[in-house]
This record gives sequence, structure tokens and C-alpha cells, in this order.
Amino acid sequence: MGTQQITAPPCAPSPVTGGATPSSGVIHANVRHAAGFTVIGNHLAQHRGLSLTAIGLAAHIQSLPAGAKIGIKHLAERFPESETRIAAALRELEAHGYLHRSRARLPDGRIVTRTVSYNQPGTEPAAAAAAPQPRTRPSTPAAPLPPPPPREPAPEPEPTQAPQPPAPQTAPAPVLVPAPTARKAPPPPIPQPQSPTPELHRFAAALLADLRRHTPQLTLSDNDIHTLTPGVASWLERDAHPDTIRHALTTDLPVPLKHPAKLLRHRITTLLPPPLPGAEDLAPARPGVIAIPLQNCDGCNRAFRSRHPGRCRDCRTEVVSQGSAGPGRAA
Repeated sequence: MGTQQITAPPCAPSPVTGGATPSSGVIHANVRHAAGFTVIGNHLAQHRGLSLTAIGLAAHIQSLPAGAKIGIKHLAERFPESETRIAAALRELEAHGYLHRSRARLPDGRIVTRTVSYNQPGTEPAAAAAAPQPRTRPSTPAAPLPPPPPREPAPEPEPTQAPQPPAPQTAPAPVLVPAPTARKAPPPPIPQPQSPTPELHRFAAALLADLRRHTPQLTLSDNDIHTLTPGVASWLERDAHPDTIRHALTTDLPVPLKHPAKLLRHRITTLLPPPLPGAEDLAPARPGVIAIPLQNCDGCNRAFRSRHPGRCRDCRTEVVSQGSAGPGRAA
């Protein structure tokens, strides 16, 4: 009973070398390559701005030998991606400096695309070793030349002043805008009733004092009610219903309401309705009817319609008939 029983085989050792096995994520099982491999930098394999298609295409291009065909149609035949995706991936690699494509004209006149692949953008490959200098045959020693004549001492250059460092630029002084001196236009005067009566003023004052019962924000003082009473009286004089006045003064109030008396003064002044039209104003006009005034005849004193005063039709006919008889018939 005291002997420990092993019910499960021990875990197999991890094939991963070079550190402890991570608890999550990818686990690398690396074997060193001896031949047939390509060195690719992490700046390409882990590039944040390239798509997976572009990264894979760059790795494929870097693994090809010099002179291999990497045209869009050739790559589309080699891989399942379409020509559109391959063209987009090539543009990505060209934008990030992994490829450089240029047009070149061959001696026979053909124009081809020349593509250069960079395994590390931003750096140029090492320059080729300098060519050895051509060997020259040793020549016989020549006679020594006479020493050159002494040259006149060159004039000493004038001392030049060291360039002064540029003066530090200071920020321009802020432009001070003067405070506005123009006075604001005074508010328009509050309307006044044409026929003020004590009953009209008393009803208008009661309507203003009753506003706080419907809207607590419109609690007015006695002085405010005394000032606004003529304006509400003008509304009542123009046959405005009290409910209409109350709705116009209490609807859509700003939040917060700081000056209730100023708001009521503005609404009483600007929203004042016009007087109600009379019966004559509401009568429809009869188009095409022209009223001709009545005139008194100068001959018979009878009334007749005409635009100008004078004689009626009968009197004008009688005058014409008398004039047509002539003096010979009368004799």
C-alpha cells in the first residue's frame, strides 16, 4: 500500500533547444540548413506595412537566381494568386524599397523591364574591388633635371572673418487687439397700447405674474412686471388670446435661463402679432368690375354714369339735332 504507483508515462523531452519551452504561442523546431537556403531579414518577414502576399513574394524573389523571370504573368502561372494581387504586391514592394523597376532599351530596339531586388532597402551593395593597375616595364633612369627657378613668395591671404552664427529668431510680438469701443445698439422700445385702460393693464399684469405657475424659471419681480405690462397689453389689444400669449412666452426656453425679464422683453417685442383685419379687408375683390361714378347732367339735372361731368345722352342728342336743322329751315 505504501508503494507509489505510476499511472502515466513521463512527458517526452521537448525537441526544441536553446531555452525553455514557452507555455503558449509558436514553438520553433529549428534545424540548421547546410545547403539550399536564403537569408531573409526580419525587417521583411515581420514588416508591419506589407501584406502577407507581398512578404511571401519578396521572399520568393530573393530566393531566385539572377536572371530569373519575375513578370506578372510568369508569377501568376507559378502561384494561385491572380495577376491583380501579384501586381498590387509588386507595387507594395516597390513603394517600400524592396524592388526597383525601370524600362531599358536593348541594342536591337526592344524595350524591357529591368527589376532590381534589394534584400535590405536603403543600403547599396558593396562596390566591386578595384581593378589591378596594369604593369609597366621598367625604364632606364633619366638624367636628373635642373632644379626649378625659385618662385616668388605667394602673397599671404587676407584673414577672413569667421562667419557669425545667425541670430536666434524670436517669435513676433503678439498683436494686441484693442477692446471694442462702439456701444451696442439699445434694444427696441417695448410696444405700447393705443387705447390703454386700467382693466387692460390689470389683466396684462396678472398674466405676467401667473407665468411662474406654469414655468418656475419665469419668476418676475414687481419692477419687471411693471415694465413688461404695456407690451402684453398691446398683445391683448390686438385680440391675442391669453393662451396664445402664454405659449409664445414660455415655449423653447434656453437652458440655463439667466435673464428671464430680458428674454420676455425680446419675445414681446419681436413676436407681436399684427392687428386683426376688418370685414372690408377680408371681402374678396371682384376682378374685371369697374365702378363708374354718377354725374348730374348740366342740361336736365338728371343723374347719369360718366367718368367726366357734362350732359347726359338725351341732352347731347337734342343739341346735335338742333344744330343739324340749320338756319335756312328756321327761316
